[in-house]
Amino acid sequence: MNEYYMLALLVLVGFIAGIINTLAGGGSLLTLPMLIFMGLPPAIANGTNRIGILIQGITTVAGFRSKGVHTSKFGVYLGLSALIGSLIGAKIAVDIKGETFNQILAVVMILVVLFMVFQPKRNGLETFERITGNYFWWSVIAFFFIGIYGGFIQAGIGIFILLALSSINHMSLVKSNAIKSLVVAIYTVAALIVFILNDQINFLYGIVLAAGNATGGWFASRWSVKKGDGMVKFFLVVMVIAMAIKLLWDS
Repeated sequence: MNEYYMLALLVLVGFIAGIINTLAGGGSLLTLPMLIFMGLPPAIANGTNRIGILIQGITTVAGFRSKGVHTSKFGVYLGLSALIGSLIGAKIAVDIKGETFNQILAVVMILVVLFMVFQPKRNGLETFERITGNYFWWSVIAFFFIGIYGGFIQAGIGIFILLALSSINHMSLVKSNAIKSLVVAIYTVAALIVFILNDQINFLYGIVLAAGNATGGWFASRWSVKKGDGMVKFFLVVMVIAMAIKLLWDS
C-alpha cells in the first residue's frame, strides 16, 4: 500500500482512538496494532504511540476547559504521582503481555463493568467530591500504581483512572475524563523521555498519529460535556466489554 495512504489511515485510526481515549479508554488497542502493521517493532510502536497520547492529552484538556470543565490542582497532584510511577513502568524490561496477563486483565475489565453498572446510587451527601484528607492520599497512592501500568503499556489506562476517580473521589464521569486527560498528559512526558533515550520512537509516525489523536480528543471532550455522564457511562461499559473480549480472544 502506498505510504501516503498508510499515513492517511494512521490519522484516521488516531482520530477514532482519540475519541475512545477521551470518552473511556482503550484507544491504544487500535493504534498499537496499526503502528505494528506499518512495520514498527512492538517496542518502538509502544514508544511512538506516546507522542499521540501526549498531544491528545493537551488538546483534550483544552477542549474541556473551553466548555467550562476545569481540572484544578488536584489533577496536577495526581498527575505528578502517576509520573513517578510511569518512570518505573517505562523502564520495566520483563514482558508481561502473554496469555496469563491478558486473561487476568480481561477479568479485571469485566469486574470494572459490574462495578460501574451495579454500584449503589449515592444519596445527596455522597454526591460531593471527596478530594481532601484521606481520600486525597488514597488517590495519590492509587495513581502511582496507575502510572506504573500507564508507563509500561498505556492500553486501557483510562478505564482504571475513571474507576479510581469515580469510586474514591465520587467525581462525575465528565469531570473525571477532564482530570484523566491532564494526568495522562503529565505522566506521558516522563514515559516519552524514557522511550526517546532508548531510541524507541519513530517521530514521523508519532506526529502523524498525534494529528488524529488530538483532533479526536478535542471533538470528544466538547461533545461529552454536552451529552453528560449518561452517554460517557454507556460508552465506557461498551469499551470495557470490547476490551475484555479482545483480551480473552488473543489469549
